[in-house]
Amino acid sequence: MSKLKVTTIANVADSESTDVTNVINGSAKAWVNFDGTFGTSPFTVANGGIRAAFNVSSVTDNGTGNYTVNFTTPMSDTNYSVVASGRGVGGTSLVTHNKEYVSPTVSAVRIGCVTSTGGSANCANVDVAIFR
Repeated sequence: MSKLKVTTIANVADSESTDVTNVINGSAKAWVNFDGTFGTSPFTVANGGIRAAFNVSSVTDNGTGNYTVNFTTPMSDTNYSVVASGRGVGGTSLVTHNKEYVSPTVSAVRIGCVTSTGGSANCANVDVAIFR
């Protein structure tokens, strides 16, 4: 495999640049936008449950408002940051990372959707980004 080794990336005009570390460490290592009400688990791009994704192979529906985001390429360790948001049916649900606390793995992370009173609910639109 070929490697391009540089310390700085700049635009063509050389008016903007950044250290390569910012690109490597500041970019999402995985992200997904999926429909938690889809109904056919696992959700994938091919079956329409995932609207768009990067480094996410599928999303498993574990029950009402309970989803596992599965990575295509595993993370290097479990010390990653998860940012999640969403909208429920009728706009009433919120997304929480790991409501039932299932330890994240290098291959997957658990996401939950809850109502404002803490009950589980399916979300029509879920967005998740993983940073490492």
